[in-house]
Amino acid sequence: MSGNAAPGSRVAVTGLGMISPLGLNTADTWDGIANGKSGIDYITGFDAAAFDTRFAAEVKGFEPERYLDRKDARRMDRFAQFAAVAAQEACRQADLEPRTMDRYSVHVVVGSGIGGIGTLTEQHKVLLERGPRRVTPFLIPMMLADMGSAQVSMVTGAMGANYCITSSCSSGADAIGIGWDMIRHGRAEVVLAGGAEAPIAPLSVAGFNALRALSRRNDDPQGASQPFNKRRDGFVLAEGAAMLVLESWEHAAARGAEPLAELRGYAATSDSHHLTEPNPTGQSAAQAVTDALAAAGLSPGDVNYLNAHGTSTPLNDWHETKALKLALGDDAYRIPVSSTKSMTGHLLGAGGALEAALCAVALKRGLMPPTINLDDPDDECDLDYVPLTARAAELKVVMSNSFGFGGHNSVIILTNPDLDLGNPV
Repeated sequence: MSGNAAPGSRVAVTGLGMISPLGLNTADTWDGIANGKSGIDYITGFDAAAFDTRFAAEVKGFEPERYLDRKDARRMDRFAQFAAVAAQEACRQADLEPRTMDRYSVHVVVGSGIGGIGTLTEQHKVLLERGPRRVTPFLIPMMLADMGSAQVSMVTGAMGANYCITSSCSSGADAIGIGWDMIRHGRAEVVLAGGAEAPIAPLSVAGFNALRALSRRNDDPQGASQPFNKRRDGFVLAEGAAMLVLESWEHAAARGAEPLAELRGYAATSDSHHLTEPNPTGQSAAQAVTDALAAAGLSPGDVNYLNAHGTSTPLNDWHETKALKLALGDDAYRIPVSSTKSMTGHLLGAGGALEAALCAVALKRGLMPPTINLDDPDDECDLDYVPLTARAAELKVVMSNSFGFGGHNSVIILTNPDLDLGNPV
């Protein structure tokens, strides 16, 4: 099978891969989500005693050489290792082996907000302490943000277009949306799309502390991420990756692949307002929701569940709530909304990809993830945020929001693959 999809094709999600603070694969990650488990704890990757924030959501027990060639793994930053391993899992689940196909028909789009900041900070220390000649020749090819997509291409054998998307915390969602767009417009049959991030390094923790963006609840790390709660005081930095195998409906059917979900719609807007703060009107974020529904050929009344951006910062949670009311009208009060960041922390450029992947599993399992730590809701955040425990429900249409520094607003819509809605507009 080769060539491109027919323009207007439906887009199937046939494989998922996850590396997260809750587990090293999709099954373990989902188990943590379904059971309301927190993946947040004190930082172990460096001595954080002098920092205002001393905790994060680290990926635990990850040994790259269990999954990757030892020599190759040592030439990858941690974020690229995550991307490569998540892509391998997604391809296994989809029973997709690009090396046995027309390799130019398999494309890669991976988002990362920061890229190899771990390698950059380590090698800057080498430069200062040991001099310029001791800096590794792999510094540049390890720190570049596009090395997530490059390494996915190399470990899977995909030889189609290879893109890195950098749009802050919307990066992973935008990568998936661009993959959707490539298939919908007949430019691709298969796209490996997602996001990867490994930002838990001294420089980035110090930088986010300087912005006063991180929670400082050092006495209670697991309770620190409190989206929509009255006592929330900032987000929790996290790492990990998620990758999705996207295929044209026809391509998946021809090879007998079972769709896990249909990627139904995507849209993005810009606040054009501020470096870090969301537009207080909520209008641009609301427009992204409205446009994604229009792209999917759906209305607010069709939506059963919404995975919010829900960072646990005061401004984001207020303004996202306002945007949902603007976009969804009275349905905003009917649609259950939750923030899985309460459990995973905020994976920055990988967050939207992980949350889209979790939405696909939620559709399959009929279970809405909870917002843990939500025991005292903010008066201004008055929607149904699925507090504390997961909720069973028949899900047909789910939405995932991702909003990023710089004013990026990105929205993804997935539907049950057995739902006969015809083609999106």
